[in-house]
Order: sequence, then structure tokens, then C-alpha cells
Amino acid sequence: MTSPLPASSALILAGGRGQRMGGRDKGLIDWQGEPLVAHVHRVLRPLTDDLVISCNRNQDAYRAYADQLVGDVEADFPGPLAGVIAGLKVARHDWLVVLACDAPLVERALIEDLLRLAAASDSAAMVRQGGYWQPMFSVLPRRLLPVLEQAWAAGERSLQKALLREAVQALECAAGDRRLSNFNSPELLQG
Repeated sequence: MTSPLPASSALILAGGRGQRMGGRDKGLIDWQGEPLVAHVHRVLRPLTDDLVISCNRNQDAYRAYADQLVGDVEADFPGPLAGVIAGLKVARHDWLVVLACDAPLVERALIEDLLRLAAASDSAAMVRQGGYWQPMFSVLPRRLLPVLEQAWAAGERSLQKALLREAVQALECAAGDRRLSNFNSPELLQG
């Protein structure tokens, strides 16, 4: 019998510039007839009653997919670490699932595996794909907020480096695992 999932909040990171998309807001780009964020939302919604979206523009469009919206405190799109800090500040549960808005192939089983791994180890859990950490597929304990804020104050802007300051459990995935595909360029949307 599998262990029950811990109650969790979820954060969809949609606050980037979309530079590789010609400046378009990635989460709102259509794929298979829906915005990318709708695909991620459909997977997360049954797992949480606290779905947060970090977005720095188009809040009205994202509101339909979220219980809460957050934006970066600093202007000029400071990156995913800023979005995660903002999400942890408003999360209503002790665990926060973190996903990018441009990962429409993510599956519920992957998220459940991350949640179970995090709860069993009482620490952050992150996908490691082909030996490389994937911080956009992670589960974080809310108590990690001060660690990330300290990293930010010290000038760190890499989400991965900030997260690896503490113990992180790896959920190993194959290099070619399609569930982890990021649709972050126009060419990838054609598939």
C-alpha cells in the first residue's frame, strides 16, 4: 500500500520574459488548443486546494487557473528563484510543488512520487534527469523559505544552487523522459 500524500500547495512558475518565445508569455501560448498553463493546471488541480501562479504580467488571464497570484518583488523579471520565494511566502500548506508553466506533458504520478519522496525524507525533492537536477520539477518544504531568502540576499539568482544549499532527495528520471519536456521555444510547440 502506498503512503498517503501530504497536503500541499502548488506553484506554477509563469513569470519569465519568454525570450526564446520572442517575448511572448509562455504560459499563455496555445498548444493543442489550450494555453500551456491549462495543461499543467489540469494535472495539479486534483492534488491541491491552494494553486498559486507566479506571473509578472497578464494576471487577468492567469487568474482563471489559480487560487492565488503572486508577482516578483523586484522588477525586470529576476528569475524563478524570486517566483519560488514569493510562492513559499503565500503557500497555505507545509509542502509546495513547483512546476514550470511550459511543461504540459507532466503527469500526476511524477508529482505524487516527488511528494512521497519529500515527505518520507522530510526534505526537498527534485527530479534529476540523466544526472542533471531539474528544479522546475520539485517539492519544497515551506520551512526552506528563510534559506532561499538568505541565498537571494547574498546575491544568488540560481534556483538550483539555492535549493542545493540544503539536503535534496533526487527522483531519478531517464534522460529522454518526455514528461519533463519544457516547451520553451517555438520549434518544440510543433511536436
